[in-house]
Amino acid sequence: MLRGVTNVAGHVAQGDEIRLAGLEKSFATPRGPLHAVRGVDVAIARGETVALLGPNGAGKSTTIDMLLGLAAPDRGKVSLFGMTPGDAVDRGAIGAMLQTGALIHDLSVREIVAMAGSLYPRPMGIDEVLDVTGIGELAERRTQRLSGGETQRVRFAIALVSDPDVLVLDEPTVAMDVESRNAFWATMREFAARGTTVIFATHYLEEADAFADRVVLMASGQVVADGPPTEIKGMVGSRTIRATLPGADREALAALAGVSSADLRGEAIVLVCSDSDVAIRALLAAHPGARDIEITGAGLEEAFLQLTATDRPGQTPVP
Repeated sequence: MLRGVTNVAGHVAQGDEIRLAGLEKSFATPRGPLHAVRGVDVAIARGETVALLGPNGAGKSTTIDMLLGLAAPDRGKVSLFGMTPGDAVDRGAIGAMLQTGALIHDLSVREIVAMAGSLYPRPMGIDEVLDVTGIGELAERRTQRLSGGETQRVRFAIALVSDPDVLVLDEPTVAMDVESRNAFWATMREFAARGTTVIFATHYLEEADAFADRVVLMASGQVVADGPPTEIKGMVGSRTIRATLPGADREALAALAGVSSADLRGEAIVLVCSDSDVAIRALLAAHPGARDIEITGAGLEEAFLQLTATDRPGQTPVP
């Protein structure tokens, strides 16, 4: 396990940011080289919570592997608070929870967390870790008798037991139920509030929207957007008008000025707009009886789909 401990002063001493500079990584395949990461250049400040998003094959996991020193970049450089990944691991600056890896069988949850904590000079108390991760009731259960969601929570406890300065999490809430996911993110908020840097990859876009200070959006091995979730959503200019309008004609609504497309859902209408100001005026002029009107901006899911589309200018799919 990778761990993160503080130095005598209480913090990792070198540098103020994590830096991924010009990272490139390819893999040989029978069909030729697979370009997994293509020039990723990202800086992450101490204490930020950053979501790494992208469709399957976007290069997220490969980027995380290079960040942790599990894979060497073909080109570019990784620096964690002024250290190489290897130095950062040696100094105990990182806690990681990856998609792969199994728990050792025939140990209780308490035993496996205590074993991980024993590797480090200043671990958190075992009972504290079990408490903050919500697995105290599982303490005496053998690891092979855990459900998928319970296993994820134990793996999270192992990542936290060293009290890391940086947490790197790859799809951390896979297999968790809604209650467990909410408890997980409540714990993460507590650690982030203490100044822990958190980098996580997820397929749950609502998690990124709710918990990330910043979203790094990848497609085809490249960063296609980088900013706060509100900024990412703002990059997609469309807005949606929803209203109640019984007996509406879809084609007539789609023909309104400022409307890109229209949909009918029972007595409700949904208009995707190129210009919502023009569209709402046109709607009310043509249908003054429309009621329950809502105008919303693009959600993170819509932004994700548009910004990661492989037919965007300058985007090519990974071979």
